[in-house]
Amino acid sequence: MDIVAIIIQLVVGAIGGNVAGRASPKIDLGSAGNSVAGAIGGVVLGQIIERMTGGAVTADQAAAMTSNLDIAGILTNVIGGGAGGAILTAIVGAIKNR
Repeated sequence: MDIVAIIIQLVVGAIGGNVAGRASPKIDLGSAGNSVAGAIGGVVLGQIIERMTGGAVTADQAAAMTSNLDIAGILTNVIGGGAGGAILTAIVGAIKNR
């Protein structure tokens, strides 16, 4: 696991969760709830997408690539993290506010 990717997924997931929560009052969990659900969803979906697109590497490969942050990897983490954050926030908000 790449720590930079996880940090990107956490931050963008929290943003995605807050955007989804503010978009619909029916799923809003409040700022803290949206951020937590979004961060968790961002990491989960971000890691799934990273594994599916071939982004998963061994620890040795990750150590060798730490100085080579490519734009495709960053975009994959941003898209996966944001979507995951929004999706999990919507699911948790819909169940909680039922």
